[in-house]
Amino acid sequence: MWSILAIIAVAAEGDSDKPLFTKPKFSGFAMATYQATFQDGGNSNSFDIKLVRASIEGRILGDFFYKIQGQINGNTATMGSSPRLVDYFVEWQRLDFLRVKLGQFKRPFTYENPMNPIDQGFMGYSQPVSRLGGFNDRTGMHASNGRDIGVQFQGDFLKNSRGHNLLHYQVGVFNGQGINVKDVDERKDIVGGMWVMPIEGMRLGAFGWEGSYARKSGDMTVSLRQHRYAVSAEYKKGDLQLRTEYIHSTGRGFATTYQKSVDATAVAIKSYSDGNGYPVDNDKADGVYALAIVPVIKDKLMAKARYDLYRPTASSVDAKTNYEVGLNYRFCKYLEVQTEYCLTHDRALADPDYSTVFVQLSIRY
Repeated sequence: MWSILAIIAVAAEGDSDKPLFTKPKFSGFAMATYQATFQDGGNSNSFDIKLVRASIEGRILGDFFYKIQGQINGNTATMGSSPRLVDYFVEWQRLDFLRVKLGQFKRPFTYENPMNPIDQGFMGYSQPVSRLGGFNDRTGMHASNGRDIGVQFQGDFLKNSRGHNLLHYQVGVFNGQGINVKDVDERKDIVGGMWVMPIEGMRLGAFGWEGSYARKSGDMTVSLRQHRYAVSAEYKKGDLQLRTEYIHSTGRGFATTYQKSVDATAVAIKSYSDGNGYPVDNDKADGVYALAIVPVIKDKLMAKARYDLYRPTASSVDAKTNYEVGLNYRFCKYLEVQTEYCLTHDRALADPDYSTVFVQLSIRY
């Protein structure tokens, strides 16, 4: 790694004739929602400010790209809803086949994780990505938007006769604790992926994640090993999106989700139960989703559907499945409304079937 950083330093010396800074670009987006859930004994409906983000990005000496992004989506009482820093990184981008990123940013795990919340098209990221990709992770980690702190190497190479790269790789070393938190067990997560791009718009790939999530209570450190992999396929052309991913996880989680500072010392391990209510010793989970977003009116109206399955114990006992359909309408590139109907079958509930109506207004600036 030090040799690579030395190459970057030498390359940077050759950039002395380039502007020190480019003019920073300010941007962001805001999402407001209405959601109604129809469930026996638990009907609910509410308007909500889902989130507001603001970012600044630019370049230093031409080849160094930086981005700082913050998020607000609620009160200041919890880790999951507090105003917080989500991105803060610098990436050296001189070489297509080797780019180096340092700071806090998205983990290189799955296709859906790095997508903008508006562009992914549905009322939320899929269950497998949310629960096994560092959003609302099954380990009990605080909501981290799929991000962590570390260093990453990535690049594209093997160009064909049309100048199209056939192969992409990305691999990073991270704390394993999520955003805005130091390492606890002094172990690091290795997260990475590789995919082939046989034709423009198509990606076929695989990802791996080896690491741990830890908490400390007094002099005791509890470190839970995590082993995850994903296989992914996608075809995207304009507004047409076809994507599916399967994710598998081996590793336990803490019983308490980290939302307040006191939760960082809660080291009890989460347990699961079988269909009869008896506890089971299960450290596996998996999930799969498949979606289609199809343009009906070019650049304006899109129809969508998604099958979304998550199994907290990698079995059908407590599987939760969402069947989603909807329409997205784009007034212009700055304003979009997304609508959705979702039928849920959750085997962990006594009455497993309920439905949700969702409407979201998104503004970019």
